Amino acid sequence: MIAMFMGPMNPYWLITIPGILLALGAQWRLRSAYRRYSEMGTQLGLSGTQTARLILDRNGLQDIEVHEVPGELSDHYDPTKRIVCLSPDIARGNSIASVGVAAHEVGHALQYQQNYAPVGLRMALVSVTGFASQAAGLIVMGGMILRGAFGQKMLMAGILLFSVVAFFQLITLPVEYDASNRAKRELNRLGVVTADEAPAVSSMLHAAALTYVAALIAALLEVLQWILLARNRNRD
Repeated sequence: MIAMFMGPMNPYWLITIPGILLALGAQWRLRSAYRRYSEMGTQLGLSGTQTARLILDRNGLQDIEVHEVPGELSDHYDPTKRIVCLSPDIARGNSIASVGVAAHEVGHALQYQQNYAPVGLRMALVSVTGFASQAAGLIVMGGMILRGAFGQKMLMAGILLFSVVAFFQLITLPVEYDASNRAKRELNRLGVVTADEAPAVSSMLHAAALTYVAALIAALLEVLQWILLARNRNRD
């Protein structure tokens, strides 16, 4: 039974290989774009922190703080604490990458301010998805090993949890693309970047968005892999 789905050359694993390669490729492209645009300064010269503060203030969000956090590309918006968290290079730098990433994270704050529906749904799914991502693998493997009705129910529960993770990735896509679009509009509206610099910002943010596309494809392929394995198990 274990050899059926654990063999290194098992055709079912070939379903997930493209997703893994796509995810690795997207991460490589993001880091390549980040390195490139980190070396490209803006004419106005605002840092990431200054950019975030400017956009927040101009949109009536003076109560949201901007904090520096450790790590590389660890930037995020914490809606529970209402804090824009920027990594050191982004917070202190005045490059295309710095202002683009900072503006993107502020874009998430603007989504909450304007009650953007997908971000609310995504936030509601965070805790459920956290459990699903941790438990799905163990449950589905147990279902593959155990026989009978209990094993079948366990297998279906594991596949359902994998589907929750995939759905979360699906909801994440419009949230991230919308945050990037908001970022570009604010950077242009407030003159943080020039017309000549705007395409570079778009390229940087597009590279970041591709990582979420890759994550969705990988999650869908994983669900498909386990569904096919489950169907094959039932035929044994």
